[in-house]
Amino acid sequence: MMTWIERHIPKLVLAPSFAVTLVFVYGFIAWTGYISFTKSKLLPKYDLVGTIQYNRLFESPRWGVALDNLFVFTTVFVLISMLLGLILAIFLDQKIRGEGVLRTIYLYPMALSMIVTGTAWKWLMNPGLGFQAQMQELGFENFKFDWIIDPNMAIYAIVIAAIWQASGFVMALFLAGLRSINQEIIQAAQIDGVPTYRIYASVIIPAMSSIFLSSFIVLIHLAIKSFDLVISMTGGGPGYATDMPATYMYAMAFSRGSLGQAAASASIMMMIVFAIVVPYLYSELRSTRDQF
Repeated sequence: MMTWIERHIPKLVLAPSFAVTLVFVYGFIAWTGYISFTKSKLLPKYDLVGTIQYNRLFESPRWGVALDNLFVFTTVFVLISMLLGLILAIFLDQKIRGEGVLRTIYLYPMALSMIVTGTAWKWLMNPGLGFQAQMQELGFENFKFDWIIDPNMAIYAIVIAAIWQASGFVMALFLAGLRSINQEIIQAAQIDGVPTYRIYASVIIPAMSSIFLSSFIVLIHLAIKSFDLVISMTGGGPGYATDMPATYMYAMAFSRGSLGQAAASASIMMMIVFAIVVPYLYSELRSTRDQF
């Protein structure tokens, strides 16, 4: 008996965690998918009615705004975060004095929760309290920065806060990638008289393709499930001008009492995540298999 226990102790230790994950993650994913094909309102109903909820979802103007905002937010957030993170990483890679302090400052925003970040930036962008009020008090009476209350610009106000939060994390990934490059290759290029910008463009950055891909996947995932930052900054407003799929799902489930509609929107979000993550995992597994 003791021999059997010793041989199976790893499985016995992992079994409770595996069971909990199976039920509370994959089980509830399946339940959400099932509910999306019902007419569930405030309480779930289990009579299947087809794709009614999905038809309503894609006919909803609010869902269309949420998808448009997701596209804008994701595109600007990912591109600028990666560009800024790369620039900061290259700057720190020059072995400058005070690198440790600067690295801590750049990484500090990532230690904050999105709620704290959203609340702080909401105050900073408040026209009566933040940048606009301070600049006007300094004598720049025509200075205007009221993006957070402008329906056409509010989504970009959220993007600014998100970039401030995530660019330090991207910087850390890129800096680790830069420090892992074989220095002999760089020294050989320098001896041959290759300009520094060409070394980065032709040698270093191409060698970091896996870091770029990992950063891209992480940022895309953060963008798709963005909820707390939007809620803390604008609450989805003005009106529903800054609605995202996650805030739409929350509104349908807890404000409108439409559980089926919320489940349909959650299922679409999951499909978007899978459409991005699955090819990434496939490419990673394929490259690992090719190495062996």
